[in-house]
Amino acid sequence: MKEYRIRTEDLAKMAPELKAGDRVLLSGTVYTARDAAHKRFFEAIREGKPLPFEMKGAAIYYAGPTAAKEGMAIGSCGPTTSGRMDPYAPELLDRGLCCMIGKGGRSEKVVEAIIRNKAVYLCAIGGAGALACRCIRSCEVIAYEDLGCESVKKLEFEDFPLVVGIDCHGGSLFHR
Repeated sequence: MKEYRIRTEDLAKMAPELKAGDRVLLSGTVYTARDAAHKRFFEAIREGKPLPFEMKGAAIYYAGPTAAKEGMAIGSCGPTTSGRMDPYAPELLDRGLCCMIGKGGRSEKVVEAIIRNKAVYLCAIGGAGALACRCIRSCEVIAYEDLGCESVKKLEFEDFPLVVGIDCHGGSLFHR
Protein backbone atom coordinates (compact mmCIF):
# COMPACT_ATOMS: atom_id res chain seq x y z
CA MET A 1 0.00 0.00 0.00
CA LYS A 2 1.18 3.45 -0.90
CA GLU A 3 0.40 6.96 0.20
CA TYR A 4 -0.46 9.72 -2.26
CA ARG A 5 -1.00 13.46 -2.04
CA ILE A 6 -3.35 14.26 -4.96
CA ARG A 7 -5.18 17.31 -6.28
CA THR A 8 -8.68 16.68 -7.60
CA GLU A 9 -7.77 17.96 -11.06
CA ASP A 10 -5.15 15.17 -11.23
CA LEU A 11 -7.46 12.33 -10.13
CA ALA A 12 -8.36 11.17 -13.65
CA LYS A 13 -4.72 10.71 -14.65
CA MET A 14 -3.73 9.28 -11.25
CA ALA A 15 -6.59 6.75 -11.01
CA PRO A 16 -4.74 3.96 -12.90
CA GLU A 17 -1.90 4.14 -10.33
CA LEU A 18 -4.16 3.84 -7.29
CA LYS A 19 -4.81 0.45 -5.72
CA ALA A 20 -7.40 -0.59 -3.15
CA GLY A 21 -6.01 0.13 0.30
CA ASP A 22 -3.77 3.01 -0.77
CA ARG A 23 -4.05 6.14 1.36
CA VAL A 24 -4.79 9.48 -0.27
CA LEU A 25 -4.59 13.03 1.03
CA LEU A 26 -6.93 14.84 -1.35
CA SER A 27 -6.87 18.58 -2.05
CA GLY A 28 -8.96 20.67 -4.45
CA THR A 29 -12.59 21.06 -5.46
CA VAL A 30 -15.11 18.41 -4.38
CA TYR A 31 -18.92 18.59 -4.61
CA THR A 32 -21.34 17.22 -2.03
CA ALA A 33 -24.39 15.33 -3.23
CA ARG A 34 -26.64 12.85 -1.45
CA ASP A 35 -29.85 11.02 -2.31
CA ALA A 36 -32.12 14.03 -2.90
CA ALA A 37 -29.54 15.85 -5.03
CA HIS A 38 -28.93 12.74 -7.15
CA LYS A 39 -32.66 12.45 -7.75
CA ARG A 40 -32.65 16.05 -8.99
CA PHE A 41 -29.62 15.43 -11.19
CA PHE A 42 -31.62 12.75 -12.99
CA GLU A 43 -34.69 14.96 -13.28
CA ALA A 44 -32.44 17.56 -14.96
CA ILE A 45 -30.94 14.91 -17.27
CA ARG A 46 -34.42 13.69 -18.30
CA GLU A 47 -35.51 17.28 -18.98
CA GLY A 48 -32.35 18.08 -20.96
CA LYS A 49 -31.25 20.70 -18.43
CA PRO A 50 -27.64 21.25 -17.33
CA LEU A 51 -26.33 19.74 -14.14
CA PRO A 52 -25.17 22.12 -11.38
CA PHE A 53 -21.48 21.42 -12.11
CA GLU A 54 -19.39 19.87 -14.87
CA MET A 55 -19.42 16.11 -14.29
CA LYS A 56 -16.32 15.42 -16.41
CA GLY A 57 -13.38 15.00 -14.06
CA ALA A 58 -15.47 15.83 -10.97
CA ALA A 59 -15.32 14.32 -7.50
CA ILE A 60 -18.54 13.86 -5.50
CA TYR A 61 -18.52 13.46 -1.72
CA TYR A 62 -21.60 11.69 -0.40
CA ALA A 63 -22.08 13.99 2.58
CA GLY A 64 -24.65 16.36 4.06
CA PRO A 65 -22.57 18.78 6.11
CA THR A 66 -23.98 20.62 9.10
CA ALA A 67 -23.90 24.40 9.44
CA ALA A 68 -20.52 25.96 10.14
CA LYS A 69 -19.55 26.99 13.62
CA GLU A 70 -17.94 30.38 14.03
CA GLY A 71 -14.46 30.47 12.53
CA MET A 72 -14.99 27.31 10.47
CA ALA A 73 -15.78 26.91 6.76
CA ILE A 74 -18.21 24.06 7.46
CA GLY A 75 -19.71 22.02 10.27
CA SER A 76 -19.42 18.28 10.72
CA CYS A 77 -18.89 16.66 7.33
CA GLY A 78 -18.75 12.89 7.52
CA PRO A 79 -19.61 10.44 4.73
CA THR A 80 -22.99 8.85 4.22
CA THR A 81 -23.57 5.29 3.02
CA SER A 82 -22.62 5.21 -0.66
CA GLY A 83 -24.87 2.33 -1.65
CA ARG A 84 -27.89 4.66 -1.64
CA MET A 85 -26.38 6.42 -4.69
CA ASP A 86 -25.73 3.15 -6.58
CA PRO A 87 -28.80 3.51 -8.86
CA TYR A 88 -27.35 6.81 -10.14
CA ALA A 89 -23.59 6.27 -10.07
CA PRO A 90 -23.05 4.26 -13.29
CA GLU A 91 -24.61 6.94 -15.51
CA LEU A 92 -22.73 9.74 -13.74
CA LEU A 93 -19.49 7.80 -14.18
CA ASP A 94 -20.32 7.34 -17.87
CA ARG A 95 -20.81 11.13 -18.04
CA GLY A 96 -17.25 11.68 -16.78
CA LEU A 97 -17.44 11.58 -12.97
CA CYS A 98 -13.99 10.36 -11.95
CA CYS A 99 -14.25 10.03 -8.17
CA MET A 100 -16.85 9.20 -5.55
CA ILE A 101 -16.18 9.58 -1.84
CA GLY A 102 -18.28 7.86 0.82
CA LYS A 103 -18.40 4.81 3.03
CA GLY A 104 -19.37 1.20 2.55
CA GLY A 105 -19.41 -1.21 -0.38
CA ARG A 106 -20.83 -0.62 -3.86
CA SER A 107 -22.95 -2.71 -6.21
CA GLU A 108 -21.45 -4.80 -9.00
CA LYS A 109 -22.87 -2.34 -11.57
CA VAL A 110 -21.02 0.53 -9.89
CA VAL A 111 -17.80 -1.49 -9.77
CA GLU A 112 -18.16 -2.27 -13.49
CA ALA A 113 -18.69 1.45 -14.22
CA ILE A 114 -15.65 2.40 -12.13
CA ILE A 115 -13.53 -0.03 -14.18
CA ARG A 116 -15.09 0.99 -17.52
CA ASN A 117 -14.46 4.68 -16.86
CA LYS A 118 -11.09 4.35 -15.09
CA ALA A 119 -12.54 6.09 -12.05
CA VAL A 120 -11.96 5.58 -8.33
CA TYR A 121 -14.04 5.17 -5.18
CA LEU A 122 -12.45 6.67 -2.09
CA CYS A 123 -13.60 5.96 1.45
CA ALA A 124 -13.75 8.49 4.25
CA ILE A 125 -13.78 7.57 7.91
CA GLY A 126 -17.33 7.25 9.19
CA GLY A 127 -18.04 8.89 12.54
CA ALA A 128 -15.22 11.41 12.16
CA GLY A 129 -17.15 14.25 10.52
CA ALA A 130 -16.19 16.74 13.22
CA LEU A 131 -12.53 16.05 12.49
CA ALA A 132 -12.97 15.92 8.70
CA CYS A 133 -14.26 19.50 8.62
CA ARG A 134 -10.79 20.68 9.62
CA CYS A 135 -9.57 19.65 6.14
CA ILE A 136 -12.20 21.75 4.34
CA ARG A 137 -11.17 25.32 3.58
CA SER A 138 -14.37 26.64 1.97
CA CYS A 139 -17.99 25.70 1.39
CA GLU A 140 -20.43 27.28 -1.05
CA VAL A 141 -24.00 26.15 -1.80
CA ILE A 142 -24.26 25.95 -5.60
CA ALA A 143 -27.59 24.17 -6.18
CA TYR A 144 -30.83 22.96 -4.59
CA GLU A 145 -30.56 25.25 -1.55
CA ASP A 146 -34.06 24.15 -0.51
CA LEU A 147 -32.61 20.73 0.36
CA GLY A 148 -30.78 22.21 3.37
CA CYS A 149 -27.88 20.01 4.44
CA GLU A 150 -28.43 17.91 1.30
CA SER A 151 -28.00 20.87 -1.07
CA VAL A 152 -25.12 20.61 -3.54
CA LYS A 153 -22.06 22.33 -2.14
CA LYS A 154 -18.71 23.16 -3.65
CA LEU A 155 -15.99 22.37 -1.12
CA GLU A 156 -12.27 23.02 -1.16
CA PHE A 157 -10.38 20.15 0.46
CA GLU A 158 -6.88 20.41 1.85
CA ASP A 159 -5.17 17.10 2.60
CA PHE A 160 -8.48 15.34 3.31
CA PRO A 161 -7.57 11.78 4.46
CA LEU A 162 -9.10 8.96 2.38
CA VAL A 163 -8.49 5.31 1.50
CA VAL A 164 -8.95 3.80 -1.96
CA GLY A 165 -11.96 1.51 -1.53
CA ILE A 166 -12.35 0.40 -5.16
CA ASP A 167 -9.74 1.04 -7.84
CA CYS A 168 -10.16 1.20 -11.62
CA HIS A 169 -8.70 -2.30 -12.00
CA GLY A 170 -11.48 -3.84 -9.89
CA GLY A 171 -9.42 -4.11 -6.72
CA SER A 172 -11.68 -3.67 -3.72
CA LEU A 173 -11.60 -3.54 0.07
CA PHE A 174 -15.10 -5.02 0.00
CA HIS A 175 -16.24 -8.57 -0.64
CA ARG A 176 -17.14 -9.09 -4.31
